[in-house]
Amino acid sequence: MYGGFRVVIAVLGLAAAASAAAADPSKVLRIAFPVQETGFDPVRVSDSYSNTVNEVIFDRLLTYDYLARPAKLVPLAAETMPEISDNGRTYLFKIRRGIYFTPDPAFKGQKRELTAEDFVYTFKRFADPKNRSPWAFMIEGKIEGLDEQIEAARKNGSFNYKATIPGMVALDKYTLRFKLKAPDYLFQYTVAHPPFGAMAREVVDAYGDDLQGHPIGSGPYILKEWKRGTKITLEANPDYRGFVWDFEPTADPWDQEVVKAMRGKMMPQIGRVEISIIEEDQSRWLAFNQKELDYLALPATFRPQVFGADNKINKQWTDQGVTLYRGIDPDIVYTFFNFRDPIVGGFAKEKIALRRAIIMGYNLDEEIRIIRKYQAVQAQMPIPVGVVGYDPNYRSINQYDPVLANKLLDYFGYKKGRDGYRTLPDGKPLVVHQATESAAINRDFNELWKKSMDAIGVRIVFDVSKFADNLKAAKACQLMMWGAAWTADYPDGDNFMQLLYGPNTGQSNNGCYESKSFDALYEKSRVMSPSPERNLLFLDMTRQMEVDGAWSLHVSRERNQLIRPWVKGYKKHPILSAEFEYMDVDTRGVSGL
Repeated sequence: MYGGFRVVIAVLGLAAAASAAAADPSKVLRIAFPVQETGFDPVRVSDSYSNTVNEVIFDRLLTYDYLARPAKLVPLAAETMPEISDNGRTYLFKIRRGIYFTPDPAFKGQKRELTAEDFVYTFKRFADPKNRSPWAFMIEGKIEGLDEQIEAARKNGSFNYKATIPGMVALDKYTLRFKLKAPDYLFQYTVAHPPFGAMAREVVDAYGDDLQGHPIGSGPYILKEWKRGTKITLEANPDYRGFVWDFEPTADPWDQEVVKAMRGKMMPQIGRVEISIIEEDQSRWLAFNQKELDYLALPATFRPQVFGADNKINKQWTDQGVTLYRGIDPDIVYTFFNFRDPIVGGFAKEKIALRRAIIMGYNLDEEIRIIRKYQAVQAQMPIPVGVVGYDPNYRSINQYDPVLANKLLDYFGYKKGRDGYRTLPDGKPLVVHQATESAAINRDFNELWKKSMDAIGVRIVFDVSKFADNLKAAKACQLMMWGAAWTADYPDGDNFMQLLYGPNTGQSNNGCYESKSFDALYEKSRVMSPSPERNLLFLDMTRQMEVDGAWSLHVSRERNQLIRPWVKGYKKHPILSAEFEYMDVDTRGVSGL
């Protein structure tokens, strides 16, 4: 069996009849997103918050074992793990019978079973240029015959969904075959990625441009209500097939309590999930204090109110039954430069010098100490801890050094004027623009950036806009600088290095960084299986992006999750975001509610 997820294979059929009764409508989980969602068409959205919702609405071929560490793939819509042949070029999946889409008017009263053809159609939607999918990079250039259809669609203005693509074929109703152009040992991670859940063509055709508000899948939850930027309500899918909770614990003592609380339960247990959009840290903190949220990733500002001098949770919280889950997230936080921008972009020596001076001038120690209250560790390379390719011994060449940053700018002709601010080498004023949002935490970062840039004579201006608008502008290469974060979509360094791959510009490469040297290294790594040799390529790529000054690489964040006593079964997964699918709410015996 796979990763302890025995029930997915052995008990699923028995669970279906009892699934509707398993989820109790009175069990309500209340959580918050710190950033507004963008919508629920998985093909078109890239933010983690929208995809958290999509994760429990749509079924992928594969998913991850809830407790296994490192993260381990297991079947979901597939019956078993794929049959892989031809040295990693051919993947054969058998689709589980009896999976049905949530009833919807789009199906005209018919019960609609999920089939292999639905996955073929879904993958075509990612490839369709009209959809401008931010995830297209994960399949472009990889599947036999797909690129030819993409090119034809660009010329004709329409993607031919009826065309047979040799590398993506439903051999029968329940058999799906992928044939790749080259060996790709990471393709299993692609089909497990939450956006690649199966969609029905009838639904896409029925809702058209309004698809973002009508996510109809076959997963454990349905979208009950959506107030844009305010509240998202999910309800357990009464037609979901269900499963019995039966995961194997790791050596982590936390797992023992999780297993004790959850083993043997029919899932899902939670009948409704209420997600509030609360952008301000202060507001989320107050909501948790008032027991309006059931768990909370502790904002750094309030860390002193939770931890004592011994770095343990204070008695006032343990007396309330609040528990703490702590760990370093598999993520990176960074600021990218737009390589197409006339001020900070390009590969001319003076442009590289400017970017690297800005990187070395930024006081990262102060970010960790003052803004994040030590809830972060410095990221030395683009691959974070817990992800294949991470090297704990690697050290970045771009460390905080304002003295060297000033010398670098002096050498390359960025002269200081009487006001203390520098000019461009041609004598024109030097002004760098950083995109930002309006939340209080953003203002804290802006102050640190200004203080850091003042120390090296670089005038910085902050352009405030909504996150969704900044994201759209970034993908069009229209922002000079912007802070970003990336959490692992799959536990391999490729997921982070692809953020810097030139052909991904406009998709996941928001800095529009196009380095021939970096791209050559990346392309070489793509056809290799995980190995020490491939890890060395990751280090070479890291050094190349540092020399070019592609990013100001900041931190990986420490998660301190505060959990109310009625929440059962919580454990932060390194890849999955919607852990509530595997959790329960039990208020019996809990006082003060």
